[in-house]
Amino acid sequence: MESSTSTDTSNSTATNADSGSSRGDSANLNGGHGFGTLPVFFAGISTILGAVMFLRFGYAVGNVGLLGALAIIFLGHLVTIPTALAIAEIATNRKVEGGGEYFIISRSFGTSIGGVIGISLFLSQAVSVAFYMIAFAEAFSPAAPWIEETLGFGYDPRLISLPATLALIGLMLTKGAALGVKALYTVVATLTLSLIMFFLGSPVEGFDPSQVSLSSGLADADPFFLVFAIVFPAFTGMTAGVGLSGDLANPRTSIPRGTLAATVVGMLVYIFIVFKLVYSAPAELLDSDQLAMSRIAVWGPIIFIGLGAATLSSAIGSILVAPRTLQALGGDGSVPFRSANPWLAAGNGPVNEPRNATLVTGAIAMVIVLLGNVDIVARLISMFFMVTYGALCAISFLEHFAARPSYRPSFRSRWYISLFGAVMCALMMFQMDPIFALAAILVMTGLYQVVKRSHVGSDDLAAMFQGVMTQTSRYMHIRLQRRRRRVNDDEWRPSVIMVNDRTFDRRSPLEFMRWMCHRHGFGTYLHFIKGTLNSKSYREAQLVQAKLVKMARTQKSPVYMNTIISPSMISALAQSLQVPGVSGLSNNAVMFEFSQNDPPEVVTDVVKWCDFAASTRMTLMVLRHGDLHFGEHKTIHIWLTWNDQENANLMILLSYILLGHPAWNEAEIEVFVALPRDQVDERREEFERLMTQGRLPVSEKNIRFFPTNNVDAFRRLVVRYSGSADLTVVGFDMEGLEERKEDVFRNHPDLGDILFVHTPRQIAME
Repeated sequence: MESSTSTDTSNSTATNADSGSSRGDSANLNGGHGFGTLPVFFAGISTILGAVMFLRFGYAVGNVGLLGALAIIFLGHLVTIPTALAIAEIATNRKVEGGGEYFIISRSFGTSIGGVIGISLFLSQAVSVAFYMIAFAEAFSPAAPWIEETLGFGYDPRLISLPATLALIGLMLTKGAALGVKALYTVVATLTLSLIMFFLGSPVEGFDPSQVSLSSGLADADPFFLVFAIVFPAFTGMTAGVGLSGDLANPRTSIPRGTLAATVVGMLVYIFIVFKLVYSAPAELLDSDQLAMSRIAVWGPIIFIGLGAATLSSAIGSILVAPRTLQALGGDGSVPFRSANPWLAAGNGPVNEPRNATLVTGAIAMVIVLLGNVDIVARLISMFFMVTYGALCAISFLEHFAARPSYRPSFRSRWYISLFGAVMCALMMFQMDPIFALAAILVMTGLYQVVKRSHVGSDDLAAMFQGVMTQTSRYMHIRLQRRRRRVNDDEWRPSVIMVNDRTFDRRSPLEFMRWMCHRHGFGTYLHFIKGTLNSKSYREAQLVQAKLVKMARTQKSPVYMNTIISPSMISALAQSLQVPGVSGLSNNAVMFEFSQNDPPEVVTDVVKWCDFAASTRMTLMVLRHGDLHFGEHKTIHIWLTWNDQENANLMILLSYILLGHPAWNEAEIEVFVALPRDQVDERREEFERLMTQGRLPVSEKNIRFFPTNNVDAFRRLVVRYSGSADLTVVGFDMEGLEERKEDVFRNHPDLGDILFVHTPRQIAME
């Protein structure tokens, strides 16, 4: 019988509130009351024009003056307006189900992070119930003498707030949201009447409005941001109606309209209130009498009635919303106590009333009411609301740049407005109260660790950031291509590509790529799969790619890993050498590899691939590796000869790039220059000039010159001085490769790991 009555009431309310809403029976099929837009607006505006307006706005004006009070309104709405726009945007993208702001956040950030923010949001809403009930008791302060006389002991506001809170909880448990929404109409009417009578009032006796200045305020006033923290909750009520999302017939229409309307109307009313207070009462009275508005109104008692109505309506709005947030948290399994989730998620009747969640909300509210300090509670609420609003603005900002096809809101905010709102939330938290802000962050960090362990969240945040990174990468690649100029030689950095089918049976090539790309370079590694592209080979390639990505993640490798399917290595090179690198520009170097233990035909293939790749005028690197795996990573030897006029600078630069990796940060570069006797002095002077200018990362003691014209003598020198080097860098040219073939890379058989380098043009080092 009770459920039936509730259903009939909700149908009537939905129809009267918004002619465009669905019928109540339709709403009931979706498990809600089927409310329209007006309940959203009324819940928001009655919370905005609530306890803070009556009890603390006079205090704010008295302490910071006219300009300061307007600045508070301006700063507060720099947070709330972007948030309202973000909510309007997100709410028009998808159907917002039960949980309101929590539903929006959790479906964008994932249920782990969303659960943490949702818990803080619920706590702020539950604490708000207590805050408004504490303020509700202030409306009875004129009756304090009578109460003291009747009871025979001192008056304590908790004599009113505690039983009133119990009564409110009882009504919500027995009558539910339908009664709460109906009460909003009466409350808003009373609130409107009290404001009209306030604005029609005259200045207090003896006050001369002509003496007011823009900066009039107390001489010993409270700090601006302390005042801001106390009154900021006045502006946060615009989201109160969002919590009714599960009970709305058309959330995508009602939430944006009701929320934006409440925000704008509330801001205008507060501006008018500031002017009325400044020109109606002295700062000292506004600061000392928290109900100074009753001194100004045409009929003073209306302010107490309005305060009672406003605080009661705000408490109703909060107690309607908080249990629904907690119910949604329980439904997602986001409450750290796993066994409690099903109990909290349970609802009663066809409209899914959150009775269990209301009990929890009521218990929290009762504890806070016992504390009874309005200002401390207000500062606590401000922090939690700042976190929630910052998250909502961040979602809107990130979704703009992610450009996910699934994100198609019919109403759009501007990305810079959402970004500004998110930044303002973070800044204002620490400006208002650094200790409370830090405490809120620490509490949320702890909550995240608990929620993460107890609940496996969705990866919506990862998907959103992936979209942001994809869009950013696309934009930068296009900009780089359009603005591309010939890169100065002294700005050359390696963008290396490697195609290889021996990925999983040797570690040196990938390790070397990882070192080169750690800081200064870019790398693309393609695992070659021989064959034709079909469904079978494609599935194989996907499995291999997953294995490559896992390997890169384990090794913390900066190299981009992928696969390529092609009939031959030459065709694979023909395809891959033409595509841009991960930096957005063309690759400028290609690397091949072979092991000292490989059969001769492998070296033959490397020669053939080098000859083919040389047509692209890319730098060629061939890594010959053995069983030592670069030894102790302590010594890099560079051998320069009469054939290395083009290669020399690049060989030194590549060695310097290796030093940028932690594995080589203790290594020394030694340069050995073997030249005909008549070229030694000229080359020595060039090296000394580069070292003096700081352009050559080699000390003078690490450069040695050998006058020699004999190839055999040169090879003996290499073995003598570099036989124990961890890496030796040797140059080669295409004429020599064409003439001597495999022997170029079989040179110096007694050395360890060798990097052979050829560049088609000289890289300047000045």
